[in-house]
Parts: sequence; structure tokens; C-alpha cells
Amino acid sequence: MPPHDDTLDGDAYVLPRHLALATLSGDPALDPLLRLGWPPTYDDRGNLYLSAPDGSIRLGYLSEGPDDGLWRINAYEDVFAAPTWGVCFNDRCTTEFVTAFTTALAAAYEQGPDAYLAKPVYDSVESDFFRAFVPLLQRGWQIDHPRWGVFAVESPDGLATMEYTTGALDPEAELTTREARWHLWAGPSPEHPMWYATASTDTPTALVRAVTESLSDRAPLPRWRQETHTYAEGLAQLTPILPPGPSIPTPLDVRRIASRRPAALPAAGVPRWSSTSRPVLPASRR
Repeated sequence: MPPHDDTLDGDAYVLPRHLALATLSGDPALDPLLRLGWPPTYDDRGNLYLSAPDGSIRLGYLSEGPDDGLWRINAYEDVFAAPTWGVCFNDRCTTEFVTAFTTALAAAYEQGPDAYLAKPVYDSVESDFFRAFVPLLQRGWQIDHPRWGVFAVESPDGLATMEYTTGALDPEAELTTREARWHLWAGPSPEHPMWYATASTDTPTALVRAVTESLSDRAPLPRWRQETHTYAEGLAQLTPILPPGPSIPTPLDVRRIASRRPAALPAAGVPRWSSTSRPVLPASRR
């Protein structure tokens, strides 16, 4: 049972993480980019947008978008051209996974274009892109080959999968559909996912790996039970978050308490004579 933390937002811990699903607020995932000073703007439907000052990265939080793609993040070598890469997280994707991505993206943006536009190397399975799978494989995920041209790993409970598709893909479809180079989902099948995320061909491996690091983390996530999807609640391990108990005094606390106590009273004198006292023997004579 993890220790109680007063900053936690929820009444239950959820394991595994891929069954925690999204929180009601996307603020944690927006914060890394807001801290860079990117000003938020809104359209007339209430969708929120963030853009780097130079226009090289754009994020849309599309709560009133045309589909369930809640988070769409694109990066540009040329702000007047098509995106160099694009990522999508749908409306039920675990918020902490989106936050892991935006945190890594903020760090990459501060490093410069060589970081946030770094193209992966795809010439073999041992190449740069394979590093994104390493956190999953190190934490018990199993290699799978669901169909020709697809490399995949599956979670120990069989309820989450990450796929990497080889070969040529339609660049426009990668940005607007789930037919992307990277495809991650939880649920019984990709046709009926609890949530999903995609990343196009040239998404930097370090950014994808930030998601798999968070995904494979064995620490539970706090959630309110009423936010837990029915499907997840039947499969996830839910542990109540207990209220904080009485604190155990430290050695310093004990010393402070002792220093505030009154001085001890002097011990009472022993009576010279009582019914239990032995008589004083006469001194010996020489």
C-alpha cells in the first residue's frame, strides 16, 4: 500500500496504470508548455490551443473537436508546410501519459530543433526507434507479432499493446487517423479500445519513450472512483486511499517535548527511624 499523500487527487489507487484512464482535467498535461510562457487561445467552440512563439510546435486540446482525438500535437520544420510529425491522444487516454509527453516536449523545445525535430533511425530492429520499447520490455511486457509488418509488445495482463508498423505509410493518414507508425492502446482489441494514442513516422524517439516510461511505471495512479470507467473497474486493482493517520513523533519531537517539561522534584529524604529501620549499631571501641 503506497503512503498517503495529501496532494493526491482521488480516493483510490489504480493498477495497472493503463486502466486508470483520463482525469476530468487536462491541466497537468498543459502545465509543462504553459510554464514556457506559451499563451493559451480559444476558438468560439471552447477548444484550447497552445503554440510556441516561433510556431514550430502547436498543441490543440480539442474538447469540442470533430472526433475523440482530444490531444493533437504537431511540430514543424517550416511553419507554412505540413507538420513534420504529429501525435494524438484520445479523450480517455490516461492523463499522466500525455503529461509525460508534454514534459519531454517542453524539455526538447528548450534544447532546440535538433531535439524536438530529431528523426528516428529505422534501418533495423536494433536502431534508434527500438529504444522506445525498452522500458516496456524491461518491465515484463512481451514481444508479439500480430500481423505481417508489425512489431508489437503486450502488457502482462494482455490489456495494453504498443505497435510499430514498418514500411511506407500515408503521411496525411498518419496525422488524421489511427493508421500511424506508432499505435498504443488499452482494451480487448484495437477496434474497441478503452483509450488509444498514435505518433507519426518522424516523431522523436525520446518523446515516444517518455510515454512508455510512464506507461510501464509500476507506481499506482490516484483516481476518484466515480471517474473510473466500468470496464476498467472490473479489471483494475483498486486500493482505497486512506486518510492520514496520527504522525509518529521523531527523536527531535521527543527532545522538544522533554525540554518543555518542569524540572524534576528533589527526591524525598529517608527517615532517620521507622519500624523497618535497623537500629544503629554502636561504634566499635579500641
